[in-house]
Amino acid sequence: MAVVNWFAANAQNVYPTPMLQVQNLTYRIGARLLFDGTSVTIPTGHRAGLVGRNGIGKSTLFRLALGEISPESGDISLSRNSRIGTVAQEAPGGQESLLDVVLEGDVERSALLAEAETCEDHHRIAEIQTRLADIGAHAAPARAAAILSGLGFTDDQTADPCSALSGGWRMRVALAAALFGQPDVLLLDEPTNYLDLEGVIWLKSFLRNYPYTIVLISHDRDLLNDIATCIVHVDQRKLVLYQGNFDSFDRQRREKQALSAKLRRKQEDQRSHMQAYVDRFRYKASKARQAQSRLKALARLEPVAEIVNEHVVPFRFPNPERQLSPPLISLNRASVGYEPGKPILNNLSLRIDPDDRIALLGANGNGKSTFAKLLDGKLKPLSGDMVSAPKLSIGYFAQHQMDELADGETPYEYITRLMPDRSTSERRARLGAVGFGATLADSKCATLSGGEKARLLFLLATFRAPHILILDEPTNHLDMDSREALIHAINDFEGAVILVAHDRHIVETCADRLLLVADQTIKTFDGDLDDYAQLVLSQRRKQQTGNSREQPPTPRQPSRPARQLNKQLADIDARMHKTHEKLAVLDKALADHTIYREEPLKAADFAKLRTKLANDLARDEELWLNLHEEIANA
Repeated sequence: MAVVNWFAANAQNVYPTPMLQVQNLTYRIGARLLFDGTSVTIPTGHRAGLVGRNGIGKSTLFRLALGEISPESGDISLSRNSRIGTVAQEAPGGQESLLDVVLEGDVERSALLAEAETCEDHHRIAEIQTRLADIGAHAAPARAAAILSGLGFTDDQTADPCSALSGGWRMRVALAAALFGQPDVLLLDEPTNYLDLEGVIWLKSFLRNYPYTIVLISHDRDLLNDIATCIVHVDQRKLVLYQGNFDSFDRQRREKQALSAKLRRKQEDQRSHMQAYVDRFRYKASKARQAQSRLKALARLEPVAEIVNEHVVPFRFPNPERQLSPPLISLNRASVGYEPGKPILNNLSLRIDPDDRIALLGANGNGKSTFAKLLDGKLKPLSGDMVSAPKLSIGYFAQHQMDELADGETPYEYITRLMPDRSTSERRARLGAVGFGATLADSKCATLSGGEKARLLFLLATFRAPHILILDEPTNHLDMDSREALIHAINDFEGAVILVAHDRHIVETCADRLLLVADQTIKTFDGDLDDYAQLVLSQRRKQQTGNSREQPPTPRQPSRPARQLNKQLADIDARMHKTHEKLAVLDKALADHTIYREEPLKAADFAKLRTKLANDLARDEELWLNLHEEIANA
């Protein structure tokens, strides 16, 4: 009864979720001013997308928020007692298991467990156990394993040491640890860079249900459209908040640009008219007073701020000099792998034609890169037939090639090897066409940014005007404007394109044929990316609930009327809302440490009730997902 009475007295008095505030921030690197007296507030519980051109200061803002560097003036602050979290910059690489590294992401849980092992004060032990029950510590390994599964790890891998993984997979472990820790403000800097499309689909689902504040740096417009509730635009050394997702921000910004241009033209007309009057009458005694008045008005006329559109250097992919007869490549029951007798892909029967635009779907490790190497001639079929058109030229772009660029060489030295008989001006013109002016052309590769290295690799891959262009994750390190320029270049290219990308926008705008790499083979996927997303999430839910593929399928229940389904969905929504409110009230009570000292029995009751409510909420969320799926099928 005491619990019920406490709820009645405190139901409206709930701690707010923290927010992130930037106040009059000024920061510069050397002589370069990044932020100039700018302020912004990330609303409580919002999922904010932080957007802007590469190099404009987005990652620097994160470092300021984390306290790694200090502002020249101004402040970045959080609400009191809130926790801020991000992905560790250095990927874990020790002998700890993947699961242990992720569990350490919950700092409070790790500290309480460590204290419980040495504590001898019975009263403190009771407090520790109550708090561990409150935060669901005993269910934590299952939750950590679910996050690792969502990011592409198998159950067997969770016990492996991090040192056994490549750099990209270690970064996934670091991301999993950050998500598991559930900080009050979660800072994510390009979290999809190391994920495949399947991992991105899962991450979207996870972040949409994240209960606290998120600030996300991303150039993936579909990710920002799906999860962002507001956009913070870094532009001209200011932070500007727009409500809504990325498409809403883009529309508002274009309207703002159009209005600014209209006002600027109107003001220029007004200024010209006033100046003409002054020039005409300033030396006539009868008009001198009016002319002076116009001069003062001109001085007071503040210019309308111009919104600067920075020029984006286009990508240019030379078209094949001579089209070849189809098919360019034909596979008949072919298999491919790295060792004889151990194929990665089997029974490949397909063809690639000159006008194909193909996107490869499938989780990392299923064989997408192996297939790309087969097409490029880096691997030969272990069995079956592969026939290529005579004089076929293939261009291959892959992110790992960035690591193969020689740090001590320059773009000009690379282009010189490709154009040994051409003049210096011709070589520099070829570099200048893709954004490498005199300074960048003579810069060592070690000093180039990720985007600049990507542009150099595009130049090298397409230099011979290939008939087939293979692009393996081409959008990493490119900002949003550069991604749009890349889409235009791909669509203008007159050869065939094979695309592997986690960026849904580039797949949807460039590919007209989807191939699924799964179960050691490649088949046409009949559907679009919405269908594929539903397939991926459905498979992940089955894995997490313990349903294996070998189990007999659950009989389909008779479909219910849509009205009945929607009513049940509304009831569950209302129930989940009330449960969230009750949990918030309990969290407030249990956060007050005096309750453990003054009313330990009440604290224990509250902890038990919170565990029950959390379990009820988990069941309702599962039912909510199933209902949505049933409504979609209906």
